Amino acid sequence: MADLKISLTCADYVRVLPLACGMIETPGIDLTMILGRAGRWTDRAEALRRATGDATVTGGEGSMAQHLYRIDKGDRSHVGLPVFPLRNFGGRDFYVRKGSPIRSLKDLAGKRVGTYSVTASGSIWYRHFMRWGGLDPASIDWLVGNIDEPFGLSSIVPPGAKLAPEGRSLASMLIAGEIDAITSPPRPKDYHPTKGPIVRLLDFAKDEADYWRATGCFTPQHLITIRREVWEKNRWIAKALTDAFIACETMYTTMQRSFPYATPWQEAEVERTVAIMGEEYHPYGLPRCAKEVEAFCGEAHKSGLTSRRVTVEEFFAEYLEG
Repeated sequence: MADLKISLTCADYVRVLPLACGMIETPGIDLTMILGRAGRWTDRAEALRRATGDATVTGGEGSMAQHLYRIDKGDRSHVGLPVFPLRNFGGRDFYVRKGSPIRSLKDLAGKRVGTYSVTASGSIWYRHFMRWGGLDPASIDWLVGNIDEPFGLSSIVPPGAKLAPEGRSLASMLIAGEIDAITSPPRPKDYHPTKGPIVRLLDFAKDEADYWRATGCFTPQHLITIRREVWEKNRWIAKALTDAFIACETMYTTMQRSFPYATPWQEAEVERTVAIMGEEYHPYGLPRCAKEVEAFCGEAHKSGLTSRRVTVEEFFAEYLEG
């Protein structure tokens, strides 16, 4: 019998390349990875869109938040796998203007903060990070818009926030003193650690390490999903694909440590990370990642984004069934 053809979209993260290049065996599966190019954010957005909106692919990289919202609404069209190609701490994403009197997360209480979204996966983790830092996210006056490009007027007002004025970017408003901070995964164009008008609020490497020590969360932003109709005919593929990604992560980690040449001090940074977070600091699978998913679902419900607290078992129900 011919191997089952599976196609998954994903950004071109280096850690998935061993699988995309065929270096990892996938018994019974003829796997095609459809990757973005050159780390482009537009390509990553297209990968997420296709994973759930393109019937010509089996699935791929999807938003943790969107998967959560589908479950909350009773939409079981996609099966979530405990595979997280994108994890990213959020402390680095808080920006203020140079010379700002704001020095800590607590200083943002009662302030105007611009953000690209209040419902995205990253924004949910921002609020979890804020609570750890002693800041109630509800105390912030949230403004939603584009970070660098002028924001086009929309009739949809996200919950708990207002829209930026039409024709204004959040970065320009921050520089002008009209808002006090912004949160953004891509670095704003006017950011520079010493010379730019926009700087980071936090000593993020230290604060993120402290956050991890306190919460145990290396915050997953995206997961791999597959279409339910494919899974129902071949339930074994959920575990098989998860095992393949675990093998890929193991190979990537070995390569990273054997040839530590991405930067002159990569080896020192990897050793520092392992000392803080342990050998498997970018894990896949259950129950290893259950605590982080539970925290994510809990924060979304606490923030009023879901009607109930979705459980880890619901988040990966089909995977656990298979």
